[in-house]
Amino acid sequence: MLGRRRSRSAPEAVDITERIRRRALDLKPVGTGVPANSGNRFPPPRPAEADAPGGRSAKLLSFAQTPVYRLYDSAPVERAELHQVLAVLSDRLEAQGPLGDSRRDLESRIGALIDEVLVDLNLRLNSRERVDLVDILVGELIGLGPLERLLADETVSEIMVNGPAAVFVERRGRLQSTDVAFRGAIHLTSVVERIAERAGRRIHELQPIMDARIDDHVWANIVMPPLAAGGPTMTIRKFAREAILLDRMVRQGNLSADMAAVLKIAVRCRLNVVISGASGSGKTTLLGALSETIAPDERIVTVEDTGELRLQQAHVVSLETRRLNGIGRGEITQRQLLTNALRMRPDRIIVGELRGSEAIDLITAMSSGHDGVLTTLHAGRPREALGRLEILVSEASPDVSARSYRAQVAQAVDLIVHVERMDDGRRRVTRVTEVVGLEDDTIVTQDLFAFAYTGVDDLGRVQGAFKTTGLKPRFMERVALFGLEDTLRHALASGRES
Repeated sequence: MLGRRRSRSAPEAVDITERIRRRALDLKPVGTGVPANSGNRFPPPRPAEADAPGGRSAKLLSFAQTPVYRLYDSAPVERAELHQVLAVLSDRLEAQGPLGDSRRDLESRIGALIDEVLVDLNLRLNSRERVDLVDILVGELIGLGPLERLLADETVSEIMVNGPAAVFVERRGRLQSTDVAFRGAIHLTSVVERIAERAGRRIHELQPIMDARIDDHVWANIVMPPLAAGGPTMTIRKFAREAILLDRMVRQGNLSADMAAVLKIAVRCRLNVVISGASGSGKTTLLGALSETIAPDERIVTVEDTGELRLQQAHVVSLETRRLNGIGRGEITQRQLLTNALRMRPDRIIVGELRGSEAIDLITAMSSGHDGVLTTLHAGRPREALGRLEILVSEASPDVSARSYRAQVAQAVDLIVHVERMDDGRRRVTRVTEVVGLEDDTIVTQDLFAFAYTGVDDLGRVQGAFKTTGLKPRFMERVALFGLEDTLRHALASGRES
């Protein structure tokens, strides 16, 4: 760093810290395989793609080959030095009184003390490094500590904290280890408590699981001991601050232009659409993109367990569940919210994710005239999504015969859009499936679009094409009522040719 003097012992301290971190992560030397506890969900048969300078293509690396994402390399001081500064500064701030919650006031107080602290510790920084250090110190003292820099990093979409020295991130769809570390279990626990305090929640041994919103665009799931045997764990998901539209998803290669055209028609014609996929496959992102195509004059009511949707229309009512409080009271479920939503004169109902007894109420509403519903569901394939719906409905109404709830599901759902996260990290719409009806106690479906996988290229990228099957959808007559029949025909024919 410019204008900076390091002590001779600093490199050795960094080496020791790295060695301790590697031992905690159970990392192996480069080239010896995947770390034992890496949690790698993306083992591509060939190296995967990474950005290369000069516009040249580079091979994307597998998890074992991906270099550690290093944020401390650009920090104004080494980690050991930061801990020294923090310890001395904390003592002097405490002598002045409580820290308070005002970031501006704390920056001012640190600014008045930092030069004196740096001199005492024999550290020299230029003005830019000094400003960066003050920002880091404020985050450590009243923010989320080492997570602050990851939360500010636009390339990071998810943060996974497995322990004080085991922090992983997802960047551009790929898992990557980091050099970010907490000072210890006590430091990590204090950050967890700050998150709970911001959310107005409490987390302790008797209530060791918590979902909390850090801000409007960041959501965290936390598990504490004794359920998390290795110490507090966190999974933090960051959502896009700008709405992601279907056109942008087409440019990113998540689906084809013809697929997007058909999905826009489906929403415009008020078909009931279920988005299926695994966790982290992009269901909520696609749900938000479809929701943005709803006409601005429609009244939309959203029901979510944790508020993730950020619709841009003016006439939107967002409902969110509430968990039990510290004395086991006050819970409001999705089923209660959905029941209330049906009384709010909605033109559209959007349910973030079907996962429980609310499924019976939504299926009943969809099959009894309330159309244009959008929702998501965890499933591995469109056919599995229908099976999951049947299970949810049967659990909520065990006295109803299997044929009755199967017929109700077949009548309610018009379209299933299935999304997957593939080995190269990209999310793709792999199937657009129409629910045709019920024949001989079996729900009949037909694929309108499918992603035809052809292999992996030399750079590790999944190859394939979005193809239409050429089948005529059953909802063609409904589309004709909206004057969009020719547009639908063209999209289906164009997709078949490509």
